[in-house]
Amino acid sequence: MSHTNFPLSISAILIDLDGTLLHTAPELAAAANRMLDEMGRPAVSQDLLVSYIGNGVSWLVKRALTGDMHAEPDAGLFNQALPIFERHYHELLLQSKPFDGVIAGLDAMRAAKFHLGCITNKLKSFTEPLLEGTGLAHYFELVLSGDSLPEKKPHPMPLLHAAQFFRVPVEQVLLIGDSLNDTVAARAAGCPVICVPYGYNHGEPVDTLDLDAVIDTLPDAMKLIQKA
Repeated sequence: MSHTNFPLSISAILIDLDGTLLHTAPELAAAANRMLDEMGRPAVSQDLLVSYIGNGVSWLVKRALTGDMHAEPDAGLFNQALPIFERHYHELLLQSKPFDGVIAGLDAMRAAKFHLGCITNKLKSFTEPLLEGTGLAHYFELVLSGDSLPEKKPHPMPLLHAAQFFRVPVEQVLLIGDSLNDTVAARAAGCPVICVPYGYNHGEPVDTLDLDAVIDTLPDAMKLIQKA
């Protein structure tokens, strides 16, 4: 935990999607198990599958196939599995719901005239229909998916790109996320970061990460920031 002076002077707020805005884990886990079932492989517990979330669909599929966070499955097996997962996930996509406080938090941020962006490692083909279908798309002036730029979180590129897009110094960009990916990206970019404790940080508590604060729900961020 850094010794941050609050309130932070902020112009733009960037918010992670899975585990921060939307509870997508049940659908991701169900799609992974439908994929395994279709391939004649044994099911994996939802808790274990949830711990595999956070680095994009490719890694979720690899981990579901190998039972390991870092192992690479056989390339042919992976290439067979990925489109099966994607088909099942598209079917389940719009069952995901916003976490408690998300709508209230977004409303408060918009009312206070902060620029808002959504930064996720999810593929654009999932991100955009998900934001539209859950009624969140209209809040965001900028949406960056995992395949929008050459690099994704934990690389700082999406955050630096967003600062340029909003024409604000990166120090005035706040990232709100739920995982190590978010904190590493923010620190590399030089921007403040706060995390929610209810997301998908591979089963680890977020308060051990290098961050500026932990908030229980999205509206709590408003107590820690002022308009730059």
